[in-house]
Amino acid sequence: MQGLPNVSEPSTIEEAAELLRTGGRVSIDRAGGDVVLSTARLDRVLEHEPGDLTCIAEAGLRLSELQAALAPHGQMLALDPPGDPTLGACLAGDLSGPRRHRYGAMRDLVIGVTVVLADGTIASSGGKVVKNVAGYDLSKLFSGSRGRLGLIARVALRLHPRPAAEATVVVDADAPREAWRELHASRLVPAAVDFLPPSRLALLFEGGARAVADQVAAAPGDEADASVWEESRALQARAGTREPFAWQDCLVARPGVGVAYVETARDPVWSPIAERVRASFDPEGVLV
Repeated sequence: MQGLPNVSEPSTIEEAAELLRTGGRVSIDRAGGDVVLSTARLDRVLEHEPGDLTCIAEAGLRLSELQAALAPHGQMLALDPPGDPTLGACLAGDLSGPRRHRYGAMRDLVIGVTVVLADGTIASSGGKVVKNVAGYDLSKLFSGSRGRLGLIARVALRLHPRPAAEATVVVDADAPREAWRELHASRLVPAAVDFLPPSRLALLFEGGARAVADQVAAAPGDEADASVWEESRALQARAGTREPFAWQDCLVARPGVGVAYVETARDPVWSPIAERVRASFDPEGVLV
């Protein structure tokens, strides 16, 4: 947040709530408001239950920091967007990466959330276990909200075991769409799939060593270095704009997911219904 004027870095949810109660226009982790509310000091892992494959962490924690904390327990958050975003940014942007094919986006990995609304109200929904369905699902509502509904302060997350082995296969196909249909109809179970223009499909297989070896042997194409996934995320980061699925004119497309990343950069569309929701949460227009 260097170079931004009037930056506030609360270290507790209560401090963040007090800031929002004081009035004025506030932007979260970006320029635009009279005050920039930074989550840099809300960066702790609060709870981790390895046996339940769940954890609770504050929204300012970087994804790499969470992965490092989970690694000694053989666990991971199955999310791999480009860069190293905070957990709050992952949910506010509903971010994802190549593993979205199997595990979904951030919204699919959050089982509970604590937020601070524009008037300083602290609200929570969900819980600490995967099957908890108590309360309204604020995590889905705040997914993709881009900081316009309130501050995402804490998230309870569903974790996955780290795979014992992984391997990448790249298929070079003249007709990528048909190649994907054949793969989708096969018994192959990739953890990640990406289309890399003009004609490559990248497949990631994860699991036990023998199972991964069998999948690689059965897959078309050639085994490749894992750096192909860095290429994929770099293309996604460069494009940035998420659009409905279209094989043509796209930079990166996720077969079976319905998402394409296109070259043309433009601001994400804030729909009329989203604006109505925003107005009900923030009628005074505090959050910008």
